[in-house]
Amino acid sequence: MNQVNSLTLSDAQQQVDEWIRSFGVRYFSELTNLAQLMEEVGELSRVISRTYGEQSFKAGERATDLSDELSDVLFVLICLANQTGVDLEQALRNNLQKKTQRDATRHHNNPKLNLDSD
Repeated sequence: MNQVNSLTLSDAQQQVDEWIRSFGVRYFSELTNLAQLMEEVGELSRVISRTYGEQSFKAGERATDLSDELSDVLFVLICLANQTGVDLEQALRNNLQKKTQRDATRHHNNPKLNLDSD
């Protein structure tokens, strides 16, 4: 019987912290990690623009795995959360609640999102 291993955001934060302390020696500074995050988002953007957009991969350029680029972004984001004391699970709960209250009808009332209005 296959057992599915779930990974909560809290688990991920703990595992990244353990990895940093075991293999990474220490966290980079917050500013360095912000620069790293922007670099990783750029790499993600490149893959998406070439896979789903009008751009194409250059001759000899290999397609990069989207899941790998997304996880690179997530890893650095978790590093920033860890080193600044942000509990990502609670932060996401709070953010979803804020968006739900603020946007309860906004998107339903947006004619740009209504596919029947063509």
